[in-house]
Amino acid sequence: MNPYEIILHPYVTEKTLAMIENNNALQFAVKMDANKKQIKEAVEKIFDVKVEKVTTKIGKRGKIATVKLKPEYNAEDIGMRIGIF
Repeated sequence: MNPYEIILHPYVTEKTLAMIENNNALQFAVKMDANKKQIKEAVEKIFDVKVEKVTTKIGKRGKIATVKLKPEYNAEDIGMRIGIF
């Protein structure tokens, strides 16, 4: 599956911005049928980073994935690249 079909767009809220700073994590809206392994591989391929952990939740707005990056990568840099800041 194409990584750009799995990751739909960044999910940005005030809580997400705090996650970027405190937990080195980003949130994305993802395809409903994508599993954690597919999400991890898609993020690693698109942003050229290594992912430590992926958690997902399904809400009113669809499936949201929280992606925690390995310590050697900076979530703020990715946020700057995709236009969150």
